[in-house]
Formats: sequence, C-alpha cells, structure tokens
Amino acid sequence: MFSTAFLDIPPLASASGTVRLPGSKSISNRVLLLAALASGTTTIHDLLDSDDTRVMLDALRALGCGIDAAGSTLRITGMGGQLKPGGLLLPLFLGNAGTAMRPLTAALSLLGGEFELSGVPRMHERPIGDLVDALTQLGCQIDYLGNPGYPPLRIRPVDHGALALDAPIRVRGDVSSQFLTALLLALPLAARKDIVIEVVGELISKPYIEITLNLLARFGISVRRDGWERFTIPAGSSYSSPGDIHVEADASSASYFIALGAIATGARGQKGIRIEGVGADSIQGDIRFIDAARQMGAEVDSGPNWLQVRRGVWPLKAIDLDANHIPDAAMTLAVMALYADGPSTLRNIASWRVKETDRIDAMANELRKLGATVESGPDFIRVHPLAQADWRPATIRTYDDHRVAMCFSLAAFNPAQVPVRILEPHCVAKTFPDYFETLFSVAEAQEIPVICIDGPTASGKGTLAAEVARLLGYHYLDSGSLYRVTGLAMRRAGLSADPQHEAQIAALASALPLHFTEGKVLLAGEDVSDDIRTEAAGMDASRVSTLPAVRAALLALQQRFRQLPGLVADGRDMGTVIFPDAALKVFLTASAAQRAERRHKQLISKGISTTLDSLRSDLEARDARDSSRSVAPLKPAQDARHLDNSQLSIEQSIDQVLNWWQEVQPFKPA
Repeated sequence: MFSTAFLDIPPLASASGTVRLPGSKSISNRVLLLAALASGTTTIHDLLDSDDTRVMLDALRALGCGIDAAGSTLRITGMGGQLKPGGLLLPLFLGNAGTAMRPLTAALSLLGGEFELSGVPRMHERPIGDLVDALTQLGCQIDYLGNPGYPPLRIRPVDHGALALDAPIRVRGDVSSQFLTALLLALPLAARKDIVIEVVGELISKPYIEITLNLLARFGISVRRDGWERFTIPAGSSYSSPGDIHVEADASSASYFIALGAIATGARGQKGIRIEGVGADSIQGDIRFIDAARQMGAEVDSGPNWLQVRRGVWPLKAIDLDANHIPDAAMTLAVMALYADGPSTLRNIASWRVKETDRIDAMANELRKLGATVESGPDFIRVHPLAQADWRPATIRTYDDHRVAMCFSLAAFNPAQVPVRILEPHCVAKTFPDYFETLFSVAEAQEIPVICIDGPTASGKGTLAAEVARLLGYHYLDSGSLYRVTGLAMRRAGLSADPQHEAQIAALASALPLHFTEGKVLLAGEDVSDDIRTEAAGMDASRVSTLPAVRAALLALQQRFRQLPGLVADGRDMGTVIFPDAALKVFLTASAAQRAERRHKQLISKGISTTLDSLRSDLEARDARDSSRSVAPLKPAQDARHLDNSQLSIEQSIDQVLNWWQEVQPFKPA
C-alpha cells in the first residue's frame, strides 16, 4: 500500500494481464458479525484484509469473541447470541466503517451491555437517525452524544421481555440500505415471536439487501420477504454456524478493472484484463456493473469465478442510467464517461451524498479539475466527455474516500498523455489496500519517470535517494550496491576482477536476484547489507565496474528497475549512461573533508577502527580513479542540477530535490 502524501500516476498507454481481487467488504463484515452472533465456530476463507474489516474485528475481540487468524483464513468462535457478563461501559471506535457502525448499533442494542460507539469526524456526519428511530420503536435505549441523528451513540441494555414486538418496525429505505441490513442482522436476537420490518419509502440499493438475506440463510435465518416493503423474521430464529464460508472477491472493486479493460488497449500483444475471484453469477449487486460496461461498449466474458474484459466500441458509448442498483460501482462510470461519445447521466444516486463523503459533489469537483463539464443535482450527475486537447493534469483530492482514489486512477489513460496526482492514496486501505500495486502490475506507461542522483563516494546520495523514493512512493535503485553485490558474488564464486574472469562475473551479474527494501539489500532473500558495506567490498565494486562485460550485463538489470509508478536511482552514471532520458538529474557533491568525516562517523558507529586522514586520502584517490576511468567516468550529466550538501542537513537536501521535482511536474504546488 502507498502511504505517501500523494501518488503521481504517469500517462498510461495500455493494460493487459490477470488481477486477483480482495474479498468483498460488504460480505466480509456481514459474515464477521454473523459468525460472532452464531453458536459454534466459523472458519472464514478469503476474508478481506482492510481498514473496515480490522475495525469490525477489533470490536468483536472487545466483545469477547474468540478469533484465530492463519493467513487468509480466520476462525471465529461465536457468542451464541449472548454477551459475556462484564458490567462495564465498553467504548468502541469504528473509524469511518459504515458496514461496522450500522450493524453493530443494532446488534449491541439487543445483546445487553452498555456501549459507546464513535468514529472519525466524517462518521459523525453520516446519518444514523432512521436506524435509531426504528430501534427505539422496539424499545431499545440509545442516546446521541453529539448531534441528534448522528454518531457518536450511547447504548444501554434492555430487557427483551419489554420489547414491543407486536407492531411492525418501520424504517426508512430511501437513505441507506444499511439501516435495513442492520435490523435484519440483529433482530433474530429478539425473535421470541415473529418480527416484522416495514420499509418506508422506496428501498435503495436492493442488491445489498439480497446479500444480507443470502448470508442470513447461510447462518440459519430464513427471512420471509413480501416485495421490498415487508420482511418477517420467524419466531424462534437463531444463528448457527455454517462451519466454513468463503468470501467472494469484491464486485465493487472489480468495476475498476472492468472499466480498465473497456478503456485500455492490450499490452504486449495480449487482449484485455482477466479478473479472478468473482464472476457474473456473484451474489453481489455491483456485479451488474457488467451490464453498464457492456452498454458503453466493453466486451465482457464470464465463467465460474472469473471475468475477461476487452476494449470494444471506441470511443465508449454515452449512457443514461438509473444507477440505484449499483451505487458504489456507478462512481466508476462517471470517469468512464470522460471517454464517451457524448454526455452520460447517472440518476437515482442520492445515497452517494451520505457515503464516506458527499460523492456527488466530490466526483463533480474532481472531474472538473481534469477539464470536464459536469452538471449535478440532489440525485444525479451528468458528465461530458473530454476531447484530447481539453484534458488537464490534475491533483485529485480523495476526501478520505477509497472509491474516489480508485476511480480517478483510470484518468491516467487519457489521450492527451497527461499525468494524474492522487492525494492521500492510502485511503484505498478501506477496501483494497494493494489497489495501486495491482493496477501497476497490468498497466504500461507512455514513459516511467526517473530521478537520477549521481555523485562521488560518500556524498550521501544513497541516503538522499532512498528517502526521496520513499516520499514519492517510487522504486529505488542503489547502483553502488549493485556493483558491491556483484563483487560479493564474485568473491563467493572464487573469482577475481580481471579480464580472464570477466565473462563469468558478467554472467553472475546478469542474473542477480536483488531486491532493495526498508534500507536492506537482499540477495536471493539473504540480507547482505553489512557484507557489502566494508571498505574491501567498496574496492571490489570499483574494480568490477571497470569491466566492460560486467557493465553491459548490469545495464539491462538496472533498467529493469524502471517500474511504475517511478524510480529513484543513485550512482555514478545513472544520468549519463543508464537513464539519460531521466526527468530530473541531480549531481550531489560535498568536500572530501566533509565526506571523510561522515564516513568516519559511520564506521566508528559500527566498531570499525579508522582515521580521518586515511579516509580522506582514500576518497580522493577513489574520486580520481572514478573520474578518469575510460568507461563511464564519474561526471555530471550536462543537464544535471548540482547540489553541494557540505553544509546541508539530509532534510534540507531532500527538500531541495523534491522542490526541483515539483518544478518539472505539470501539477500546481499544493
């Protein structure tokens, strides 16, 4: 997951390959609560690992459920509908997880015990009054601790014998289907007689209710439904574990890759995107996004637990759609509309306004940043397509809403070849923590951006480059380590850096299983960071770098580090030889005295005895050798920016490089 302040997505040209989706959030949190309420132990397979499910699991642990995790499998020992006696007020923080707040409000109102439910500020702006009203009709004791109609809430225990079960419980259905879902999941706790729920107004998001009814049946609760207006929970209903249950992949998350297949041309001679984990026969309503994508021109095939999507009609066809049945997935259509042949209208989406953010306003605001003309109202949005000349590079605000972030990543496929900046990309952790990594695994860019940081030994380029890469969410290449690892592999193979061993060393270098992570250098999974940082290893690195065959072998290896979303590479010839087309080249320098002092402190901290004079002499000699070698001598690229960090802190150096990077980007400063 990208935890950076922003993520720059370069212009994307094509996409093809296979993606495996995470589990459905809607199914995951429903299954977790039902398993907790049921008797027996439930083994849950392929559960979504996300912010929302972690919030629910934390709450269930606090309630006393037994939870045992092993990889993607989770075993929950349920409470059997009975809360363990405790007697103390239990505070539960539920973040911005509506799929936890709404059902837990209902369930805890009937379990007994005293609770305070709260969340992030946005959760305290999401209405819950209609659910609370329905529960108080029944006789539950719920108080508002802030604004009436909104969390946070205080829940007090109630005697089931005092509940008013004779009259139907009435709940509005036109604000959020989660209110009805919460009642359906919780009321079997009190079903000493038939309990009837009547829906007031038109029920929105009906497919989500179908998910709820389907899962209730799996846990032994057979709800009778009369249309979409009346639901009856039979007397004597009780939850029982199904034993094992598998969570489908998330159909809402599938929408981004269905759209990707519809928008992008195939890469490397392949055709389209294969999506594994969900098929057209899914129990999730958002799978009907397939129908909308087909209307717009996508070619979609389906089989058991898979979809195959290809670009068909181009430009896409404009649509006018009642999107009430796919409220979450429909957001993806608003971005697809930018690639259509006319204005597209999404109607009956009033529920967008009470989600993680006001999604109608959010989508309209951010689409306009891209250059689009957008009209919106209380329950609709109309998006006009963009001609190639009208696209603008945009900084997309995500409003802490995972779906906004994922939707707008698709704008990077624009024909104007302008990049897109996504602010706070980590918000995708709510449902799809690895979304951007998954996107980048199948997408190909027009050009992947590279920042080169070259300079002499001990100038601090490695520290600087690694931190710049971390802050940008880019890959990192330490070419000095590359040569040092080659030297290590050479030594372990019993070779020496001379012409008669050159071909053998080059063969070793071309196949180095090398990975940089968290400041470590891993060779075939072995941490060799300390082994390659000795002075002897440095000398080996300098020697093998003079061998032409080794340099040729490492050239392709280094260039393979150029992967989405970008690369920061440090070394001595990154900007002159390896990545001469890099968007930013920095030549980092410091005086020999300053570099010797830094190296001295570094070695002393590791218990290595040395002197400043010897280090300075060694650095000056190495500078002379590196600058005068016949192959790729150390020198700044003609278009490099010079940065003397002799008197700068690492933070000041980082700020300077990031400022230079901002200067060469088309985005306006924040």
